[in-house]
Amino acid sequence: MNTDATATADAAVSTAADVAVPTAADVDDLVSELLKPLRLTGVFDSRWHVRAPWAIEGDAGVRCAVLHYVTGGGCWLTGEGRTPIRLRGGDLAVLPTGARHRLSDHPERRGGASLCTAPGTFGRLTSGEIRIEGNGGPESRLLCAGLHYDESAATGVYQALPWALVLDRAQVDNEPLLRDTLRLLAATDRPVGPGDRLVTLRAFEMALVLAMRHLLREAADNPASLPVLRHPGVGRAMTLIAARFAEPWTVESLAREVGMSRSAFTAAFRELVGASPARHLTGRRMQEAARLLTETSLPQSAVPQRVGYQSAVGFHLAFRKWYGMTPGEYRTGSPSAA
Repeated sequence: MNTDATATADAAVSTAADVAVPTAADVDDLVSELLKPLRLTGVFDSRWHVRAPWAIEGDAGVRCAVLHYVTGGGCWLTGEGRTPIRLRGGDLAVLPTGARHRLSDHPERRGGASLCTAPGTFGRLTSGEIRIEGNGGPESRLLCAGLHYDESAATGVYQALPWALVLDRAQVDNEPLLRDTLRLLAATDRPVGPGDRLVTLRAFEMALVLAMRHLLREAADNPASLPVLRHPGVGRAMTLIAARFAEPWTVESLAREVGMSRSAFTAAFRELVGASPARHLTGRRMQEAARLLTETSLPQSAVPQRVGYQSAVGFHLAFRKWYGMTPGEYRTGSPSAA
């Protein structure tokens, strides 16, 4: 093999891919596929009425996104080693992976109350009212929520999102459905009744998806924030894996489909996604398998083919390696002692 010729070809293909610009439709496809599996399993929200000086400490969440909507006044959002972010009335902050953080009237403020994001903290999945009187300083009002999602639905790209994403008031107002949903959830007299838990859960789920959709579209115009959304080859491959995971993909066929050489594609994918194409494909297949096992009555024997495995034994081994239990145990929720 002519190594120099191969390297030259790889460089040419890689350069061509880097220069190309994905269309808006490509970006929308990827954003849709990233958000489609994101389903909430629980939510705890609280409404805060605070007067300076005050601080709220938010511990790192487990399989939890955190949402903060400022309904009045303002505050600072800070994290360890992070640049403080000023939030004003009408602004919405989303912490996709529930990073440890602090809300306060001043960026240097420490201590204070603890933010509870665990469903059922107050014995139910609906809101709690919390007041901090401080010393009579300026007042702020916030809606805070811990949004617990199925871990299998959080792709590698989702996990790699910035620690905090912010929509200012104008951006929220430009998304009427998001704005109205947030205002309803923040209202002290929001309707309650039969099915309140489910309504609250789905309302927050919609708010999260609407916010993330807007933020991811903006990230597509800022390669530094999420480069994968601007890389045409890797972005296209992510969409293919998300939507057509059951097809018999190989690294070679994926690279060929997106117009890159195998080596350039593998290197770029690993750098931008944080995993190899093969592992990401396996993760997407396992994600769908878990959904089929828990959300449908599809016979277990039919699951392997539905997620791209021709061998039931191969699927069984891959599933057990991924989740630490067999498909049958996963479906029943009771792993064996072995």
